[in-house]
Amino acid sequence: MAFIDADKLSYEIFSFLESKFLFTPSTTASPAISSGAVGRIRVLSIDGGDRPSDVLLAAAALDRLEATLRRHTGEPYARVADLFDVAAGSGAGGVLAAMLFTRGHDGRPLFSAADALRLLVAESRRRRGRGFACSRGGGLFRGVFRRPGGFFRRVFGDATLRDAVKPILIPCYDIATAAPFLFSRADAVEADGYDFRTWEVCAATCADTTAVEMRSMDGRTRVAAVGGGVVMANPTAAAITHVLHNKQEFPLATGLEDLLVVSLGAAPREPAPTGAAELLRIASDGVADMVDQAVAMTFGHGSANNYTRIQANNLMSGNCTPHLLNSKNLMRTMEDIFSQRHVESFLFRGKRLSEQSNAHKLDHFASELIKEEERRKKNLIPIVVIKQVMTPRTSSATTITTTVTTTATTMSPVH
Repeated sequence: MAFIDADKLSYEIFSFLESKFLFTPSTTASPAISSGAVGRIRVLSIDGGDRPSDVLLAAAALDRLEATLRRHTGEPYARVADLFDVAAGSGAGGVLAAMLFTRGHDGRPLFSAADALRLLVAESRRRRGRGFACSRGGGLFRGVFRRPGGFFRRVFGDATLRDAVKPILIPCYDIATAAPFLFSRADAVEADGYDFRTWEVCAATCADTTAVEMRSMDGRTRVAAVGGGVVMANPTAAAITHVLHNKQEFPLATGLEDLLVVSLGAAPREPAPTGAAELLRIASDGVADMVDQAVAMTFGHGSANNYTRIQANNLMSGNCTPHLLNSKNLMRTMEDIFSQRHVESFLFRGKRLSEQSNAHKLDHFASELIKEEERRKKNLIPIVVIKQVMTPRTSSATTITTTVTTTATTMSPVH
């Protein structure tokens, strides 16, 4: 009984601290109407990583989510960016977020989730010839990102952060200031000093042993970046805080009840010999789990309708999984992961398997997104007011985008 009481006390203490000091906006003024009364802000968060299982799981989950929503809404060309109000991604997750939220020439997002998945796998196949990298520490994005300039430039062209169709957040660690740095569309729209080329942002959040030197569009802000996964492997808390403090774009968001959040995590890794790289991995995975635990506790035990975490529980066989390059094997593997029981993390008490599968949780989240779409169609009060860009710098990446994107939808990108 004492153990249960102590656990309850820990829950209450951490919930209070998190809700009061981590997420709550600094202003004491509250709007007369909260967004929860007319609709919830839809938040997408994608963990960082560089292995096949990391980003393939996230891309496959978003592909499944996108397909489900297309069927229910009757919009055959709806994109992930149409269905979320803000996206955060770290490392490879940041690249995926940028691909899904950067504006193309036609004003629509560059990629659907399925197109992004196919392009990333095809690029890995092209660079490696056969399968993924098989050396220790290798993975899907090692080959793609080792010399990122060419690949990222072809994908994003001259696009900058302000070319995102919705707010995006992508972290890195700035060696120049010895502090985390968060690339943000909201800041980029306000000043050229916070606007960076999208391809450089992706290179920065994926950098590992060599820092990426970059400057803002006006040359005033200099960043010497190493990977976002080092400092913010799970950017969910940053995304929540951004929404609750960004009153210009989310004027009615006052608390967690006004949010609808999905966090896509990475599969657990196989143990490796103790060393600097392994300790760094442990630290990164530990931070991601702690963020998940803190966010889940802050939302509370009844958070199923507001916060969803998708994370595989099996150990992939090392970093070398060449069979995944076959599309049928890839989808079969992803379906196996979705059928797994969901992993739940508990503060200071490890993890356990829930009774629900990842597929069940993802489908439940899709149903919540559909409810939000229906609510917004009926409401006259806009709950999201995205800052507009007078002269967007659209991507010049016609070679890739014209071959993988689909016809633009008439669906309004902002409700």
